[in-house]
Amino acid sequence: MTDDMLPLAGVRVIDLTRILSGPFCSMILGDLGADVIKIEGRDGDAVRRQGDIVDGMSWYFAGFNRNKRSLTLDLRAEEGKAVLERLLKDADILTENFRPGVLDKMGLSAERLAEINPGLIVASINGYGSTGPYADRPAFDFIAQAMSGFMSTNGTEETGPLRAANPITDLICGLYAALGAVAALRGREAGGPAQKVEASMMMSMLSMMAYLSAGALASGKDPARTGNDHPIASPYGLFHTADGDIAVAPSTEAICAKFMTELDLGHVLSDPRFDTNGKRLEHRAELNAMINAALSKDTQANWITRLNGAGVPCGRVQTMLDVLDDPQVAAQEMVLDVPHPGHGTVRMTGFPMKFAATPLRVRHPAPDLGGDSDAVLRDAGYSDADIARLRARNVI
Repeated sequence: MTDDMLPLAGVRVIDLTRILSGPFCSMILGDLGADVIKIEGRDGDAVRRQGDIVDGMSWYFAGFNRNKRSLTLDLRAEEGKAVLERLLKDADILTENFRPGVLDKMGLSAERLAEINPGLIVASINGYGSTGPYADRPAFDFIAQAMSGFMSTNGTEETGPLRAANPITDLICGLYAALGAVAALRGREAGGPAQKVEASMMMSMLSMMAYLSAGALASGKDPARTGNDHPIASPYGLFHTADGDIAVAPSTEAICAKFMTELDLGHVLSDPRFDTNGKRLEHRAELNAMINAALSKDTQANWITRLNGAGVPCGRVQTMLDVLDDPQVAAQEMVLDVPHPGHGTVRMTGFPMKFAATPLRVRHPAPDLGGDSDAVLRDAGYSDADIARLRARNVI
């Protein structure tokens, strides 16, 4: 398979993003085949210096900046802005995650961008949206988790609100921005207008609250924090076997019946305390005690095999190292060993999207800072003398 067969082959992305939500968005576009030019200041994206550094490379940075080329550019200098505008003339998508209004202050208002390139799609990522009373606030994943209602539903009444360990609002927002950019590109190709598409961290997380937001809208009540118990289904959660916990998700009445039957507790479902899901929620502690007593008679491994065989979703809580070494993860090629010239081999997570005819792959490892500056500028028509002049003036 050649690169020009990938879904976004021939699409040029100018990437002004940094840290995580934006780079995740542009990485997805790059994974899908787009030519992503990551523009960085002379200090580079801060993530280059974060996380575990191995052989001079941040594996955190490497995992979110593959399939990109790096150009250093001083955007405070007029010559730097001129270079950026020249690159934008031939671009399809501009990705940015500045606070609302920053592009305007840089001289890249919507009107100016339309003058430079009428077909340019702008994928804009921010904390709260570009309108409303919070539009100008600085944002971070932890704050978006708190502000979106997400944290208030995590944990238990005893623990209080808890954050997700991973930067979930960054990642969901990056996914939405990438999806929006691809949709806008499709619309443009179908004869529609080139347009700006926006995704915000807080609103992206809010959109994912599912039955929690639906329940609050319907009832006018905040959902209770239920920890590992499901807020609207019982039995459901972590249960104790003879040698460790297992996660079980009997999400329908039919699966619940299979679960209870496998535990020799099928008769319990005719008990007036447990004959409906609503009653099981009300008497959850009693039901869970019976389930734990039954499960404690056999091992974790045996129950996982038996319950999955019966059609009951079940698994153990794996550590991060466990899952990275899981045979299913290996079969899905979700841990990649990527050679990085000068930095050895970097291990990273793989591609969750599987294309049957055009499988995704790492075409470019995460770039060294400015490592592609000369090539990118030559592609844009700059001569070697022009490039030398820009370098001598610290523009690149």
